[in-house]
Amino acid sequence: MAAWPAGLGRWSRLGLAGLSGVLLTLAQPPVSLWAFCFLAVPLLLLLTGAVHRPVQAGWTAWAAGTGFFATGLYWIAEAFLVDAERYAWMAPFAILGLAAGLALFWALPFWLAARLRLAGPWRVPAVIALWTLSEYARSHVLTGFPWALPGYAWVETPLAQTGALFGPHMLSFLGLLVSAAPLAALQARGPWRSVLPALAAALFATGWAWGVNRLDTPAPARATPFTVRLVQPNVPQDEKWQGDRIPQFFERLRSLSHAPGARTPDLVVWPETAVPWLLGQDPRARIAITSSARGAPVIVGARKVEEGPRGRDLWNNSLFALAADGSVLASYDKHHLVPFGEYVPLHELAEQLGLGTFVGASFTPGPGTEVISLPGVPAFLPLICYEAIFPHEMQAGSRPEWIVQITNDAWFGSSAGPYQHFAQARMRAIEQGLPFARAANTGISAMIDPMGRIVAQQPLLQQGYVDANLPSALAPTLYSRSGDGPWIGLIALLGLTAVFLCRKFEQ
Repeated sequence: MAAWPAGLGRWSRLGLAGLSGVLLTLAQPPVSLWAFCFLAVPLLLLLTGAVHRPVQAGWTAWAAGTGFFATGLYWIAEAFLVDAERYAWMAPFAILGLAAGLALFWALPFWLAARLRLAGPWRVPAVIALWTLSEYARSHVLTGFPWALPGYAWVETPLAQTGALFGPHMLSFLGLLVSAAPLAALQARGPWRSVLPALAAALFATGWAWGVNRLDTPAPARATPFTVRLVQPNVPQDEKWQGDRIPQFFERLRSLSHAPGARTPDLVVWPETAVPWLLGQDPRARIAITSSARGAPVIVGARKVEEGPRGRDLWNNSLFALAADGSVLASYDKHHLVPFGEYVPLHELAEQLGLGTFVGASFTPGPGTEVISLPGVPAFLPLICYEAIFPHEMQAGSRPEWIVQITNDAWFGSSAGPYQHFAQARMRAIEQGLPFARAANTGISAMIDPMGRIVAQQPLLQQGYVDANLPSALAPTLYSRSGDGPWIGLIALLGLTAVFLCRKFEQ
């Protein structure tokens, strides 16, 4: 097994590594061919273990990461095509630059493993631990980008339910470890050659069976039914802010809110930036919105502006909760903004240097996560778009009864992006044991139960609405109480133990 990749030339090795990254992309939503993990992970471990210098191992893993992120995040190009005449030329540079940068988080653990000269059957768990810890770092460094974590390959399987126990990073670790177990067994000696695959199979079967059992449990119903209407106007991004189309789209939102349904909604939810007006300063717009909801309160996404220091306007991407009379019951300002999309890093420094016009304007981040309580509405955790991808930011002091996400995935058309975003929402529901309501401009709008199952949904790029009864929350999950800390510590401990055993193996 080791002799075959050792005979490869540099470009053949890098090409095969890139292929392993592509296969791991196919294991992720929306394709979700998770069995490819059992091919791609051993292939990458073989390729990186066959080289002699740490820099070669690092470059090999970097090629795999570049293949993975370039094919998994290709949909970012769609945002540059909304105004193609001005920005289309930037798309290849953005995708390749982002993929190459994120791939460094794959290069580092494999470089370090080679630098430590890890060998033998314990090299596999050691490298997997280092890889998982590096993915955890990717979730936090430079504001973090935990998109396409390895654990999301299992979102369509019962194994995803283990996220309620230990979250996505431990799921990533165990998924990668099980995928690589056959290789570890082939490299083992003596009884370990049969023990390792047996342990991996038992681990896989136990997690799968636990997930199946959990999914067989019906979601608990609320003692008092509460019906939510999620409105999906399906407004193309390149038309959304056209002056002559704004009234048409606004009436579409109002019509969908007012449409008769099997149940009268207790709450109506519109998507992110659903209207162009400053709702805090426009009572007529607020009354027009709530008058279409037949007496129900409305959650709606819009921008907010406030005067800041030195008379400077501070803009927020906000969520407003409106009463039936149009008054503002509560508002929430998005706090985790998209770099280069909603803000430019070092924007204030650029302004001081006279480059403010060049870098453009930025939103101001809100104060942080919070739980909103409204009269007659179960307390909820508000999220705006991108914020749903951060599993470690779901805690906000008191425990909510559900999660509400408003989003605008119109930037990414019919690509894989909206499907991946939706899959992460399902994982947040599993991890927290909370129902998750999602209102998206072009889709996917859905009510998700606290085990990540879809109660009702409106498909991508279809105008309409979802009426669904809000499921009851489960008891707090182990992960919602523990967070990532104990599990990352356990992965680090297991990794150090594997490194020690590698050293003993060499001796």
